[in-house]
Amino acid sequence: MPDLRKMSSPVVVDPSPEWSRMGTDLVEEVSRRLGPAATRVAHIGSTAIPGMAAKPVIDLQVGTELSLDAAEEAFSAPLAELGFVLSPHRRDHVPAGRDEEPEPWAKRLWWRRGHTDADANLHLRREGSPNLRLALLFRDWFRAHPEAVPGYATFKRVLARHVVHDTADADGLAAYTDIKDPVVDVLAEIAEGWAARTGWQLPEN
Repeated sequence: MPDLRKMSSPVVVDPSPEWSRMGTDLVEEVSRRLGPAATRVAHIGSTAIPGMAAKPVIDLQVGTELSLDAAEEAFSAPLAELGFVLSPHRRDHVPAGRDEEPEPWAKRLWWRRGHTDADANLHLRREGSPNLRLALLFRDWFRAHPEAVPGYATFKRVLARHVVHDTADADGLAAYTDIKDPVVDVLAEIAEGWAARTGWQLPEN
């Protein structure tokens, strides 16, 4: 089994016009492999935002009505056929200021690195969970506010340059995530206000 600690690539690069196509192709393939138990499959994260600098890794989100344990059992074999390895991560960061138990923020995460197709992360979250909603809201807010993209992209580039030494630097990746999380928390609150004003609804993908 590969060393999962060395499978992350935190280097932030300029946006690629190929990311959208790669995300669409992977959404279609994962949807086909997982079947109806995957109630939604969406391209999320920075590679799903036009013009956003990002780690060159496609993030997908899979929603399910199954329990996470049942979904993990059902999805592990078809995802392994696509080159995905289950990671030890079991929960998302709970945004600062939210008086919530961590359990609703549970998830499963698979990684794919060194594949002939796109490197990818696959986040499995339950339908109705706050983390599933936030991933789509964060993406859609940036898509609706392209003027905010350059500032956030610059922040990520500068942060990566200061805390990440190479693509296998687990400590640097942890620092990158820990520092970035509070900034994401601020943006999430701004996005929530936008959602309330505009009537934003959870999209299918």
